[in-house]
Amino acid sequence: MHHLELYVSDLEASAGFWGWLLGELGYEPYQRWKQGRSWKKDRFYLVLVQVEEKHRDPAYHRRKVGINHVAFHASSREQVDRLAAELASRGTVMLYSDRYPYGGGEGHYALFCEDPDRIKVEVVAPD
Repeated sequence: MHHLELYVSDLEASAGFWGWLLGELGYEPYQRWKQGRSWKKDRFYLVLVQVEEKHRDPAYHRRKVGINHVAFHASSREQVDRLAAELASRGTVMLYSDRYPYGGGEGHYALFCEDPDRIKVEVVAPD
């Protein structure tokens, strides 16, 4: 993948969530402008853009047509555990907590959460 661009309802809230998480995963701040931010790792970058007010409705939901979730590699199971604990302490909505760390199925060690716009985010430990 070259890049992924997400339109967000509140750029500052989303930049706080994504900036922290991506930094923990080894991404560096890449671009910054009034209506957007991006972070880059290797040759891939993720972009956030503030959606225009007139395009806010209908709101995003992962179970509607469109992207379901975004998944990232973690360096280890320990990193997944550390990120899960930190995200929860930050008030992030954690998904499948009753099945953590196997919410994605047996043998699939990962955390699942929602960003400020309810986009599902997954961080997966190596096999």
